[in-house]
Amino acid sequence: MCAIRVRSQPSGPDGHRKGQSVKSEERAKVERYLRERFANKQIEIRVRPRKTDSAEVYIGDEFVGVLSKDEEEGELCYHFTMTILDLDLEDS
Repeated sequence: MCAIRVRSQPSGPDGHRKGQSVKSEERAKVERYLRERFANKQIEIRVRPRKTDSAEVYIGDEFVGVLSKDEEEGELCYHFTMTILDLDLEDS
C-alpha cells in the first residue's frame, strides 16, 4: 500500500526501480502526510547518515522507522517500515 502515489514514466527496461534516493521535497511531502494521518506534528523525516536509498522517521528524538521509495510501472510509492520488538510491547 502506497502512502502517496505520483504518476511518472517507467525508468528501467522492466519499469521497476527500488532503493532510489528520497529527495528533500519528497521527504517534506511524505512528512506532511504522516503528520496529518497520525495527528502528530512531531513526526520528522531525516536523511540517513550513511545511506542514500532511504530516510529515517522520528517522533521527537525517537527513531521509529525507515522510509524508502519504490517505482514500478510508472507509479511512485513510498514505504514506511516500523519494527516493533516484543520487549517494547511488555512496557505497554
